[in-house]
Amino acid sequence: MWRFVARRLLHALPVLLGTTFLIYTLVFVLPGDPIQGLAGDKPVPPAVLAELHARYHLDDPLWMQYTHYLAGLLTGDLGTTFTGREVSDLLADRWAITLQLGLTAWVLELVFGMALGVWAGLRKGKWDDSAVLFGTTLIISVPVFVVGYLAQLVFGVQLGWLPVAGTEGGWPLAFLLPGLVLASFGLAYVARLTRSSLIENLRADYVRTAHAKGLSRRRVVVKHTLRNSLIPVVTFLGLELGGLMAGAIVTEYIFNLPGVGQQLFQSIQLREGPVVVGTTTALVLIFLLANLLVDLLYGLLDPRIRHD
Repeated sequence: MWRFVARRLLHALPVLLGTTFLIYTLVFVLPGDPIQGLAGDKPVPPAVLAELHARYHLDDPLWMQYTHYLAGLLTGDLGTTFTGREVSDLLADRWAITLQLGLTAWVLELVFGMALGVWAGLRKGKWDDSAVLFGTTLIISVPVFVVGYLAQLVFGVQLGWLPVAGTEGGWPLAFLLPGLVLASFGLAYVARLTRSSLIENLRADYVRTAHAKGLSRRRVVVKHTLRNSLIPVVTFLGLELGGLMAGAIVTEYIFNLPGVGQQLFQSIQLREGPVVVGTTTALVLIFLLANLLVDLLYGLLDPRIRHD
């Protein structure tokens, strides 16, 4: 097991280096001076400009700038903003909001997505199966920002059931509506994936054998079929955990939630390169760890899978 974990961590290293270098290049290769861009129309004294350029290595070649960033990253330093604040401190103030939003969305995907998928799979060909297929297709085809504004209008303004924006009311009340919007695409996909996986396993020989032995339908589904059907769903949900953190950018902007996504959006607008690179590096690390966790869960769901 530990050899498997070590191998996966070694495989993740080039992925981390490649993605961080790509992000760093995209952020700092843009034309224009980021220090002057942050100041807007106000003139920056040449001495201050030169001092900041030297501090952030902005006059060095790109590969050398990235090397400085990488050296700091190895010691746990995500960099410093152009205003002198540690990026890790900036993110620490906002992670709580993004984690609450991401976990709310993930739980909604897990519970409602799998429940709808199992329901539709067991009712294959009937009207409720068709309703689930139609509803999930509709949700997948509509962009997240459209779903967000519609949800605010219907559930927030017209019905008044949930807060329209902000964190007033705390968790979970203030996070239900943005969590549902963030989870909408993944929830629909989990439902369809669970349904098709369950239907495929219900046709397997071992299920027919279980029925022939006289086991009840409920026992066959819960104890035998559902467990095997969960493997592709767990794969998606594990990867989705990292994807939800990145997807929070749009949702936090729509619902005015002061999380990491909103910070990243504002930093892109202000060309705060260190914050953009530091935030995306943290998101990449979360994604890689979620991927490793999914691989480890395979062995629990299917003992035939070994990690040696």
